[in-house]
Amino acid sequence: MRAGIVTGVALAGLALAGCGGVDGGAGLVVTGSPAASPYAGPLRLPPESEPEPKGSGDGGEPGPGEGSGAAGRALECDGPLYSGGGSDRWSEGDGGSTPEEGLKAYFDISQPDVPRYGYRVERREGDRVLFSFDVKGRTKVAVVVAKDQPHRPGWGPETSAACDPAEWPASYTRSRGYEIWKDRDGHRVATTKVSSSPGAEHCDWQSAHFLSLGSGPGSRRYVRDPHGIFEPKLLNGTYRPDVSMPADAHDTGYHYRGWNLWLTPDKSTAYIRTSHGVESWPAASARIGCD
Repeated sequence: MRAGIVTGVALAGLALAGCGGVDGGAGLVVTGSPAASPYAGPLRLPPESEPEPKGSGDGGEPGPGEGSGAAGRALECDGPLYSGGGSDRWSEGDGGSTPEEGLKAYFDISQPDVPRYGYRVERREGDRVLFSFDVKGRTKVAVVVAKDQPHRPGWGPETSAACDPAEWPASYTRSRGYEIWKDRDGHRVATTKVSSSPGAEHCDWQSAHFLSLGSGPGSRRYVRDPHGIFEPKLLNGTYRPDVSMPADAHDTGYHYRGWNLWLTPDKSTAYIRTSHGVESWPAASARIGCD
């Protein structure tokens, strides 16, 4: 939902058979109580001319949801918009015959990594319908579907946008393998601030672990590499399983399960305090990736 004027909003949806989502237990589209304050802006908003939602970009640079159109406007994120954009063209037969089938087409065509259950019709306007996925009454994923647009026959996605995964249900992020860190007050922290993940199995890196701070220019990535699978030139140091905490290190308050992140002023190494002691994770000195 979004602050606005409630006028002529149809809030109805039909559950689609076989479209239950990951860990949701509900259908892709569900019925529910009318929104107290649905998004009241226009749904017909050209994605290529739509300005970024406040907080999405810095210094005039486009944010991650460039071209998210009305879907980006409908979100109620705690932080900057995480992702979004317009849809590609598709062929006849790919679109649906109803708005609900148009939402299903969005998942079939775009394959987005967002919840696939519990969407409600938040707004109808002519040949456009806004579907929202809400968490505690606030829209965290939004999809605008439209009918018979140029190079997009039938009902299908026009624009879509999502808040940071840290704002999605914990049950869903756990089921998808997200490692969502928390701050010292126990609040989930945006993945654009801090995130971690095990190494990819298809690269045979599963013994390693990555920790990222920030996103874009100025971000840092640290590596836990107990078996030395990465070349030394890729790292600015060596992983050590048991070190003394430097005197100038400070507790960031960020923690994930039994890991607590400490940093020194130069941020050259991440110090992870555990129940067994302190580990040092060196920063990556070059891009680490595999196909």
